[in-house]
Amino acid sequence: MTQYTLYSTWGCHLCEQAEALLTEAGLAVQVVDIIDDEQLLQQFRLHIPVLAAGDKLLYWPFDKTTVASWLQDNVG
Repeated sequence: MTQYTLYSTWGCHLCEQAEALLTEAGLAVQVVDIIDDEQLLQQFRLHIPVLAAGDKLLYWPFDKTTVASWLQDNVG
């Protein structure tokens, strides 16, 4: 089963919107705060929120339709 990760950080209102959207869409995600990892901070600090499935990334902005299409194209 594919594990989904939402790269986020505390106080990011867009990250909160993304998490709510994904939850509403029924997608279980592990939320990872990029502030806890220097590599993730460097990679994503200007781009959060970012949804990941393995090495496949979906950058904000996204909506339910975009997520569904991305999942179909990248995850199977």
